Amino acid sequence: MKRLLLYLSVLLGGAAVLFGAETNDQTKAHSDVLDLAGAFQNDGFKLRDGTWYGQVSKDHPQAMQVNLYSGNGYWFSAANADGSTGLAVSVFDDHGNPVEVQSYQKDNKAAAGFSPDASGLYYVEVSSSAPAATIFCLIYSYK
Repeated sequence: MKRLLLYLSVLLGGAAVLFGAETNDQTKAHSDVLDLAGAFQNDGFKLRDGTWYGQVSKDHPQAMQVNLYSGNGYWFSAANADGSTGLAVSVFDDHGNPVEVQSYQKDNKAAAGFSPDASGLYYVEVSSSAPAATIFCLIYSYK
């Protein structure tokens, strides 16, 4: 998927990773995404260290690169700060092909869960259908 490869140049750059104090928008998004991830913890998923922040709007998704292992289950959870709907989380394999996931979307939160068939490099994309830019927070859980 060529579109995804274009976004790889911004992986973990600039606004995608927080170095320093959280802003109010980041704090709100972080609180909301922890709420969502708590449901997965009830099913035995452990929260992975690391929190990613970024800004998305329609036609401007953000992607991050992750190494995942077959035999594990994963949930990638995101929430935006302004409460707008339309947030989505997608997963792609190392060739940019979409991976079939179990999706969740409600209010300002979204998640994608799956168990990879093969260990390796994957890309997680956070997108929004809203025209206005919004700050999001992404975390992931595994078991």
